[in-house]
Amino acid sequence: MAETTVVHLLRHGEVHNPLGILYGRLPGYHLSETGQLMAETVAKAIGGRDIVALYSSPLERAVETATPLADKLGLEIVQDDRLIEAGNFLQGRVVGKDLRVLRDLRNYRYFWNPLRPSWGEPYPVIVRRMKSVIDEARAAARGHEAVLVSHQLPIWAIRCAAEGRRLWHDPRRRQCTLASLTTLMFAGDRLVSIGYSEPAGSLQTGRPIPGA
Repeated sequence: MAETTVVHLLRHGEVHNPLGILYGRLPGYHLSETGQLMAETVAKAIGGRDIVALYSSPLERAVETATPLADKLGLEIVQDDRLIEAGNFLQGRVVGKDLRVLRDLRNYRYFWNPLRPSWGEPYPVIVRRMKSVIDEARAAARGHEAVLVSHQLPIWAIRCAAEGRRLWHDPRRRQCTLASLTTLMFAGDRLVSIGYSEPAGSLQTGRPIPGA
């Protein structure tokens, strides 16, 4: 019988971002107090599982989300660029609660092809890098469990690919809230199930900035 390996894709917690910036890959964006509590809540929820490998996007918010779990498990955080946020030409712009960035005429040149998408890193590129690091983590944790801390769009893109769904989508319909877990279960090298849970769901405070 093929051994079971589990890979959890953990989205980072809430970020301190009072100006409503689409921060993307910009440095200097850290977890808010609520985000830190989210990270601690997740660590308590899954810290008793058979987790032997812990990977993270190098961005501060992801590493800070991984830290309580690393402390609880006594694991080193492996920072991997393949888990980083999707590239976005609009990063650094003010989004605001009314999504004003979408109505600014200066930004229309980025919206010509939502199937690619034309405003940032192509979906197939995101899927390839995410699959690569998932395969590596699965090999490292074979017969056990691994956690990979990443960002909403990369996690959602690889889930869509794994489920055989189209990659282009309405961002408002992503099932990937802050500090949520998308769980991939493998029998040997074969993906047998995909699960989703929100161990810090009670701490959600409102609609986050898209692409965070």
